[in-house]
Amino acid sequence: MSSTLERRVVTLGGTPVGAGPAVVIGGRVSLRERRGDAARTLRGRARLVEPSGAGDLPWIAERADGVVVGAAWTRDIPLVRAVAGLGLPVVVERRPSASLEEWLTLAGYCAAEGDDQVILCEGGRLDLGLLRAARAASGRPVVADVRADPGLSAAAVAAGADGLIVADPAGAGPDGVPYPRSRGEAGGGHGAVRGAASGAARNAAIGAADGPAGEFEDRPEGGFEDGFEDGGRRAAEEAVTLVGALLRPETPDTLEECREAIDRVDAALATLLERRAALAGVVQTLKPVGGFAGRDPGRERALVARMARRAPELGEERLAAIMNAVIEAGLHLAEERRAHR
Repeated sequence: MSSTLERRVVTLGGTPVGAGPAVVIGGRVSLRERRGDAARTLRGRARLVEPSGAGDLPWIAERADGVVVGAAWTRDIPLVRAVAGLGLPVVVERRPSASLEEWLTLAGYCAAEGDDQVILCEGGRLDLGLLRAARAASGRPVVADVRADPGLSAAAVAAGADGLIVADPAGAGPDGVPYPRSRGEAGGGHGAVRGAASGAARNAAIGAADGPAGEFEDRPEGGFEDGFEDGGRRAAEEAVTLVGALLRPETPDTLEECREAIDRVDAALATLLERRAALAGVVQTLKPVGGFAGRDPGRERALVARMARRAPELGEERLAAIMNAVIEAGLHLAEERRAHR
């Protein structure tokens, strides 16, 4: 199918997935990996939940924002059918050995059994080429589960991921559910999906939801270290903000959405300007004549001409004024650093 296929949008926890910016989604609950049943585990609002069997579905329908068809049981058709019929958004994980056709066929089956609110999920050892192909061929949202390797967040967004599934902040277990601070105490005010901490990254993530993510009477072994987990979320937030701003087209419909998109672009622009200033400082140490006296007007004109080919509507005249200010700011910064050595 064509990559220009009309995009489907699935609303998860009140936030659209599949249009506009990529989003950060708080970790998922796997009842297959948890001790006890759904009644014990899902005491508060949950985000994405994978059932261990049909008996979990009434609890999931009541307390989850989305239900996961896990990679380990995609061939359990009776359970897949029951999951698809819950009326919740369905996240279909790809079985590691499944082909693109098999993955999309299962997603289509879930859509037919339910209300067409289907999200594709690539996890484990991510095949980013397959993720990109699935998004282009299906028109459905595709998310990447990067809990095992948050360092792949930027690559996943660059490949076209509409969202990144990450572990929740400090105190969460391997599937992203916060552990209680003491027996019977809910582990924080998390909801179905979590937003970024602040700033432009916050605008790129799904907003905070409305209740505790869940309680557990016992803490299972194997939780992530706080630093790894928080770092993984930061990596995801940076990816959806910076990489998304550069590579993900957006068509905001409201003033608020437009301002959020501008915030993301500004965050990427600030990051690039800081990097450019640092490189300009290095250049000053390598030139025979540094500082303002070492400026090369010919090179600067050529630079502006190359930029104008990427930004034809701005044109060379406007870009020349912008780049003159950027170059001067970098030179002033280099001089200040040299003076403080």
